[in-house]
Amino acid sequence: MAAMGAPVFGLENKPLIQLGLVTYNWGKAWDLATLLKVCEVMEYAGVELRSTHAHKVEPDLSKTERADVKKRFADSPVELYGLGTACEYHSADPAVLKRNIEETKAFIHLAHDVGASGIKVRPNGLPKDVPVEKTLEQIGKSLDEVAAHGSEHGVEIRTEVHGRGTAEIAKFVEIMKHSQHENSTVCWNCNPADLEGEGLAKNWEALRKRVHEIHIHDLRNKDSYPWEEFFALLKKTKFSGWTLVEEGKVPDDVPKAMKEVRAEWERLTG
Repeated sequence: MAAMGAPVFGLENKPLIQLGLVTYNWGKAWDLATLLKVCEVMEYAGVELRSTHAHKVEPDLSKTERADVKKRFADSPVELYGLGTACEYHSADPAVLKRNIEETKAFIHLAHDVGASGIKVRPNGLPKDVPVEKTLEQIGKSLDEVAAHGSEHGVEIRTEVHGRGTAEIAKFVEIMKHSQHENSTVCWNCNPADLEGEGLAKNWEALRKRVHEIHIHDLRNKDSYPWEEFFALLKKTKFSGWTLVEEGKVPDDVPKAMKEVRAEWERLTG
């Protein structure tokens, strides 16, 4: 059960900051029934389902299968917060760029049908022999195109601060300057690059007004990120949204690790 003073899982009166799980590696081998059960028991309020994993929530689902996924979540206290895609828009090849945009639109339709409020997309680097500003502008304009399409279907676009070069906050800020659609939002990713330049507080300030989602990592690892400083910033700036655990290293006992991370999350959120 939740610690004394912690938000009670499943109540309508939700806390400003909620805890969820990204099935990047933790939970990637679980089918949907197992995932929902573990998240319910461990009191994770929502999930972002990573594409290609065992839960198999993919654009090739039939209408009936989509309805089944939606009902599974409707019958569970666990919210389907979003779908995690690998759609990206940095390629210098117009055909590759077009394919990624069309795939994004397919995920938007899927999210609408299964009841997810948004999808996660990303930049994933800077191609060689292309001016950096040209690539950043291309990514931003592509985001505006998919954000407009998402808006028509009630699906938010959440762009992860990600990729070689593009994860640098200054460059990501430039991307978002080219993407001004109100449905184009940011997924803060707790990267080492967040600490560069003028430091974490200044970098957070540069993007925070557009951040709707945060990927955190294994909070038990105190050296991986300045968690105390970061959660203090979230409180100070009154962040309201989701923090979702996305961790690459898989522990021997994932549910046990989830429980321990939740305890640390409760301490940090106060």
